Amino acid sequence: MSAVSVPASPATTTLGFIGLGLMGRPMALNLRKAGFRLAVHSRSRPPVEVLVAAGAVEAATPAAVAARADVVITMLPDSPDVDRVLRGPLGVFEAVRPGLVIIDMSTISPGLTRELAADAASRGATLLDAPVSGGEIGAIEGTLSIMVGGDADAVECVRPILEAMGHRDRITRIGGSGAGQLAKVCNQMVIAATLAGVSEAFALAHKAGVDVAAVRKALLGGFAASRVLEVHGERILAGNYRPGFRAALFHKDLRIAGETLGAHGVPAPVAAAAHQLVAALVAAGRGADDYSALATVVFGLAGLDN
Repeated sequence: MSAVSVPASPATTTLGFIGLGLMGRPMALNLRKAGFRLAVHSRSRPPVEVLVAAGAVEAATPAAVAARADVVITMLPDSPDVDRVLRGPLGVFEAVRPGLVIIDMSTISPGLTRELAADAASRGATLLDAPVSGGEIGAIEGTLSIMVGGDADAVECVRPILEAMGHRDRITRIGGSGAGQLAKVCNQMVIAATLAGVSEAFALAHKAGVDVAAVRKALLGGFAASRVLEVHGERILAGNYRPGFRAALFHKDLRIAGETLGAHGVPAPVAAAAHQLVAALVAAGRGADDYSALATVVFGLAGLDN
């Protein structure tokens, strides 16, 4: 049974937001623009100050966020961070009360998600997993794709909150708890494989002395067209690796993908190869670059300048 009985709206709902990083800050700002009351917490001061200036209230701890909020949203780097913020000292679960809804929008292990959801349910709360795709641009523009796992009624009740951060036609309930995270694993596998393929195609065009921009334009007109070719292909042509999504986080996502594939006995040699390319990028000290910089590893292997 859902812990939420009425649709969440700015007039009736106070939100908590924990984790104001590259993605979290613009997502929280979009919630404020939609009129939601907001209590925020983050490890870094500058984004907290930005949100307070936009009308949010600062909370000293995750527990303090939960004490103020009807719905708590987390957007954190990795599985241990979510576990600590929810179940650690002064964490959200210390202030859980029946009816609280937690929407974890981080990308973490599907197994841990199910464990946390069961823990939340034992306390009378509901946890939804709702990882996103779309990068910093999608977070800023409020057009993220959101993959949701958890109670169907709860998802519908918090849909107005999700629509303040994502495109309404790209908010999809995948299934029960953990299903959103599983969909995000699939998402990252497809992106990694496509990005590696685009990088190899560009390397071939370079070495053959063909205009790479013209090749990209031609490919965008046929079955090879993709958002990766469109967006990251342009980044690669320009050598613009300012982070929209950091390579270090993509490396983490592909680690989770490998663990999930192993848990289900699914071989994925293409995903494994792409993971190694990202690992090489991070090992070269470029984890803070955008993950499209994977192309530089492929170019290096081909003897091309990066």
